[in-house]
Amino acid sequence: MDSATDSAATPGFRPHRVAVLALDGLLPFELGIPHRIFGRPRDAEGRLLYEVITCSVRPPGPVETDADFAVQVAHGPEVLATADTVVVPASYELGPVFEQGVLTGELAAALAHIRPGTRLASICTGVYVLAAAGLLDGRPATTHWAQAEHLQRLFPRVRVDADVLFVDDGDILTSAGVAAGIDLCLHMVRRDHGAAVANEVARRTVVPPHRDGGQAQYVHRPVPDPQLATTTAARAWALGRLHEPIQLRDMAAREAMSVRTFTRRFREESGVSPGQWLTRQRVERARHLLESTDLSVDQVARDAGFGTAQSMRQHLQTALGVTPTSYRRTFRAGGDNADARARHGG
Repeated sequence: MDSATDSAATPGFRPHRVAVLALDGLLPFELGIPHRIFGRPRDAEGRLLYEVITCSVRPPGPVETDADFAVQVAHGPEVLATADTVVVPASYELGPVFEQGVLTGELAAALAHIRPGTRLASICTGVYVLAAAGLLDGRPATTHWAQAEHLQRLFPRVRVDADVLFVDDGDILTSAGVAAGIDLCLHMVRRDHGAAVANEVARRTVVPPHRDGGQAQYVHRPVPDPQLATTTAARAWALGRLHEPIQLRDMAAREAMSVRTFTRRFREESGVSPGQWLTRQRVERARHLLESTDLSVDQVARDAGFGTAQSMRQHLQTALGVTPTSYRRTFRAGGDNADARARHGG
């Protein structure tokens, strides 16, 4: 069943339309990410929650890739005018966009179709298109770590963060290179429909629902000694007892390391401190419990390891911008609260 059939079966229902802009020189892998991630989520009635359409800056026809084949794109730029979200994947042939920071006339005309208020996202070097259009001036953004310095030089008004996998700045989201596009698209599904829906998509795609750390862990550095211990066992141990108080010294002891060595090794491997990692895991645990159980907020706080409802409320407010009650009301059982969902970007 496709999205058009799904929506036609229920009067008034319309899936969120995602338009993917295919540019010459595109990377086939990254072009496929939005289709794979957004093409899977369904609601409780089995209706597809998204409709994904690929378009070109030109009339329908072939678009060259960086591989030894082209892709046949069935839609022209006018599709952008109908999109709720526009995704710009990477391209190796951006020409003046990459070299001079200016749009071609063809690309500028295509982007002009996009309605005000449309959510925009880029994968890897697709961010150059958004930056050249002036959409990122004064705003945070990211791209592949190898291009971050060049992006910053070319667009000094953009606040480039080379250390993260993606940046969510509300109506504009940008991701780091290649597979970080998966992280970004899963994040948008999570933002739109909650952790349970995003986790199911991740499970079917056979990828982690949330990767720890940022790009720093992928930057080239000398290969570590394979005989050195890692912090993997400590993380697995902690995940099994998030509801309990966990001290840094306890995690270090699991790996027979000093606290100082463990902290340094943990950050090298995950990109964040042990404390930041624990908080993130507890936030994810709380989200799952709020969506999938009838436990009281106090019980969710205890089971997630926050101890008190007040502590959990503060952490969720910081991480998600909402209270536990608001989160549950928005995403519980498919979350049919349209107004609340809109505040989360749905």
